Amino acid sequence: MTNTNAAWFERAQRVIPGGVDSPVRSFRSVGGTPYTVVRGEGAYVEDVEGTRYLDFVQSYGASLLGHAHPDVVATLREAVTLGTTFGAPTPGEVLLAEMMVERVAGLEQVRLVSSGTEAVMSAVRLARGATGRDRIVKFEGCYHGHSDALLVAGGSGVAQMGLPGSAGVTAGAVADTVVAPYNVVPTLDETIAAVLVEPVAANMNLVAPVAGFLEGLRAECDRVGALLIFDEVITGFRLAYAGAEQYFHVTPDLWCFGKVIGGGLPVGAFGGSRELLSSLAPLGPVYQAGTLSGNPLATAAGATVLALATPQRYVELSQRVARFALELVDAVSSGGLVALAPVEGPLMGLYLAREPAHAPTNFAEAKVLCDNGLYRSFFHAMLERGVALAPGAYEILFVSLAHSDDDLARVLDAAAQAAAVARHA
Repeated sequence: MTNTNAAWFERAQRVIPGGVDSPVRSFRSVGGTPYTVVRGEGAYVEDVEGTRYLDFVQSYGASLLGHAHPDVVATLREAVTLGTTFGAPTPGEVLLAEMMVERVAGLEQVRLVSSGTEAVMSAVRLARGATGRDRIVKFEGCYHGHSDALLVAGGSGVAQMGLPGSAGVTAGAVADTVVAPYNVVPTLDETIAAVLVEPVAANMNLVAPVAGFLEGLRAECDRVGALLIFDEVITGFRLAYAGAEQYFHVTPDLWCFGKVIGGGLPVGAFGGSRELLSSLAPLGPVYQAGTLSGNPLATAAGATVLALATPQRYVELSQRVARFALELVDAVSSGGLVALAPVEGPLMGLYLAREPAHAPTNFAEAKVLCDNGLYRSFFHAMLERGVALAPGAYEILFVSLAHSDDDLARVLDAAAQAAAVARHA
């Protein structure tokens, strides 16, 4: 058969390194052959063999409304007839920026880019340019995209590949990057330009900030004149209606966004106060540019998603996820394993263990649970039962607004059976 996952992966490996365009898709940490998706609808995706999966990847959080939401599709059908890219200002980029600024307290201006990696890279450059300082602080296990200075001690695919960083990154590129343990407020000095943090760490599975951590970062940055950067590529407009600032009541100097604001299309953004953003070209000396920045299709889709994601829908999704997490823990327990399912708003993690454990508060603790070997068997057993989780223990579960109570309920039997399989593997 040529229309199989194996056949497509074999073809891919001939023309794409490793057969994938992002390492986390490769199944390297769980083994086996990736399924090749041909379509998605709501909470489900379908592969080339016609197998339908209840999907908890949801493009790693980008699909807040689920796949191929009718309103988003209709918006894109209309937008594409007007043109796909112009390299010129468009109304759509203004409208999306206005929606973002209106939601988030303290966010006065945004610059749209094409990816989360680009957003974070640009925010760091802006912070250095605005402060006249070189050094930045990041936290172990937090993933901020694949720009050179930020790949050190990263989570997500970097951790899943068992890498401390990346070949090709020079010592000079990371010389000004200081790595600190998550949930510990570092002592800064006047050489630090910025502290970069995921408000909820979602690339070492899910690790929530302990009480006082984000507030402590804000205070320490203020003490030495450093900037606080929230990497909200995952949490932005998914953790809450206005993201982490609303959820935690801590205001950064710079925000980085992605995923949700593109409605399923490639997009990113970074922003802050009007004064700080005035350092960007063409107004200031910090250069940043992009031919496809503010792409009209991405901005149209993103604006549609934000319009449909009302405050009440975030409340309902958070409640649904909280119930599901408790039920999933019980289901895994009935299969003979211990599960930890930490929740922050609609974000949900899943750690597996053989013995009782506590929810991790940093990367070292998360790594013990992620690397215990249980997830591999559990993942494949769930996939065989029609439930698609991310192919790596360092990722979280993304429950979209398209996941119904019935969808979540049908996961529970599969989870109990998968836990029993993993326990005996």
